[in-house]
Amino acid sequence: MASFKPVYAAKATVTGGRDGAGRTDDGKLDVQLDKPPALGGPEDGAGTNPEQLFAVGWAACFEGAIAGVAGDTDVSGVSIDATVEIGKAAGGLGLRAALDVTLPRVDDETAKKIVADAHGVCPYSRATRGNVETTLTANGQAVEA
Repeated sequence: MASFKPVYAAKATVTGGRDGAGRTDDGKLDVQLDKPPALGGPEDGAGTNPEQLFAVGWAACFEGAIAGVAGDTDVSGVSIDATVEIGKAAGGLGLRAALDVTLPRVDDETAKKIVADAHGVCPYSRATRGNVETTLTANGQAVEA
């Protein structure tokens, strides 16, 4: 990426991996980490896990992409339910994701176009394209992206 010009850098330190802790350099995020029970973690674990953090990050970024591609369309009230799954895949573990987008003030066809366009520009979507199987819906309708 010779043309990459950073505008922001997030910095975090993790110690202990999935059973440890993570903290950003500015202290705004300071979390305990636990494996999910499906990966051998405690049923009553108080910590979060990388998949949850990834789901929140991707959904937040995707909402920004929606605002960026919507033009004059009223996308206020948007809601995104993000699911990030970890599972067995060829060569080890892999990820699969779903972004279910609700645009309450937008007709279904316009919502599908906005979500497809957002998927084309969202940095998380671009980073995972071809690596993470991703399913998109807009107002309950499947989106081809």
